Amino acid sequence: MAHQESDDRNARRPLGRLDLRTTIDRDEYDARLNAVQVRFMEIHQAYLHTGDAAVCVFEGWDAAGKGGTIRRMAAVMDPRGFKVWPIAAPSPEDLRHHYLSRFWQRLPGKGEICVFDRSWYGRVLVERVEGFAKPAEWGRAYDEINGFEKLLTDSGTRMTKVFLYISPDEQLKRFKDRMEDPLKRWKLSYEDFRNRERWSDYEDAANEMLERTSTACAPWLVVPANDKRYARITVLEHIAARLSAGVDLKPQPVSKDIAKQFDKLKRLEEKEGGKSG
Repeated sequence: MAHQESDDRNARRPLGRLDLRTTIDRDEYDARLNAVQVRFMEIHQAYLHTGDAAVCVFEGWDAAGKGGTIRRMAAVMDPRGFKVWPIAAPSPEDLRHHYLSRFWQRLPGKGEICVFDRSWYGRVLVERVEGFAKPAEWGRAYDEINGFEKLLTDSGTRMTKVFLYISPDEQLKRFKDRMEDPLKRWKLSYEDFRNRERWSDYEDAANEMLERTSTACAPWLVVPANDKRYARITVLEHIAARLSAGVDLKPQPVSKDIAKQFDKLKRLEEKEGGKSG
């Protein structure tokens, strides 16, 4: 009876409500991917002029597809206004300061978009589960994180947060694929295998995180990711919608100075072409 009650309760929590069977066919995926990448180019050029800034947080299970999704966003962005921050364990120097301090240093400036491949949510996920943070420390982190994100959004920074979830069987399949591919084997770490041993603990931590930190200003999108294409396109379209809402995406007209210089170059080219003829 207690086991049944536990299963029923978990089914009502964020991860338990996902349908991991959701898929998308290749043709539809390709068409939608092309469209959303064009939208990202529109967003990018608009931000460079409007001064808007955005933070995109990626969390989720190991091998759930965070990196592949980020790459398809980064592929059409210019590094002058787009940055990906892969977040690893804190360094000894990081540990001398408040855990949020290293993230303040990586926030976007005006006109920039920053992606966090893992983030400050490590405090209530791996640090909680593996005992790197004391219960009092990770217990107060939910309110600290909500306050941190509200400071950002109140100042005008747009924020998206996505969590990718896969089944244990699908994760094992992807681990095997990586082990058998010398060019992908580097993606595996000791922690990937260690974390599988505490799957239910990580589920509990993730569910509580999603329940306590999905706010009006920074809601979570939780995505079933057993089908990589479905997860990618769902996440990318969500981010594009959040980042473009209320932004004028029309390309800016060419400035008079640039137009003048371009016309001068064309005349010079025509003149040189006439001489060679």
